[in-house]
Amino acid sequence: MQPWYFNPIMFEIGPFKAHWYGFMYALSFLIGYLYLLFSKRSRKLNNQQKDSFIIYMILGVIIGGRIGYVLFYNLPYYFANPSKLIAVWEGGMSFHGGLIGSMLAIYIFGKQSKIPFLELTDMVVTIAPVGLFLAKIGNFINGELYGRIASSYCLHFPTDPLNCRYPSQLLEAFLEGIVLFIVLYIIGQKNKKPGIVSASFLIFYAIFRIFIEFFREPDPQIGFIFGIITAGQLLSSLMLFSGIGLFYYLRETKNQHDHGIS
Repeated sequence: MQPWYFNPIMFEIGPFKAHWYGFMYALSFLIGYLYLLFSKRSRKLNNQQKDSFIIYMILGVIIGGRIGYVLFYNLPYYFANPSKLIAVWEGGMSFHGGLIGSMLAIYIFGKQSKIPFLELTDMVVTIAPVGLFLAKIGNFINGELYGRIASSYCLHFPTDPLNCRYPSQLLEAFLEGIVLFIVLYIIGQKNKKPGIVSASFLIFYAIFRIFIEFFREPDPQIGFIFGIITAGQLLSSLMLFSGIGLFYYLRETKNQHDHGIS
């Protein structure tokens, strides 16, 4: 059977190659910027702050995502091939690294602009599923991060043409992109307390990711940790506990406020 194939290069002009993966990231940031311009959540930001904030977020996502991938998933390879450290257009971004980088960028921007951290994180995570959706489509086009070997609902990818594998990238795009966006929208409409949407993002993304990892092929250089779990499940478990902790912290502070406790 011929492997499924989609050319990861959009177009070439001389030595320059435009990759679909990079285009998906650029489109994500464009949508994020448009959201900043017109969303009610960003009303505390003036236009200059919105311009600065999107730059902070781009740097946080890209630098954090790349460093996270290098540290969490493939450190020996990049020690041996340092020239590949900046080749983000070839893939190799860690969501959890991007999350840490984003949080750091939000913290720094919040301190400078004197806007509460959780209000900014709520703003970002509301639109983040759109970026997650596009990034996973980019992974699918690249034929990377595919699923485990299957006998049905599977595709032959160019990097492993002999085995039929789950297109787990599409499952991720559906759950982490479409479903998560709808869940956060509904929660955001019903609860305006700063931080609730952020806690919900941490919790639901982690649940979806842990589930998806049962279909996704573990990174070959890591395999199964302790023989049972993947790196993605381990990192997402930490994320889940953080989200639950944040949710209960917000609930307790609300209860204290309601009872006049300071």
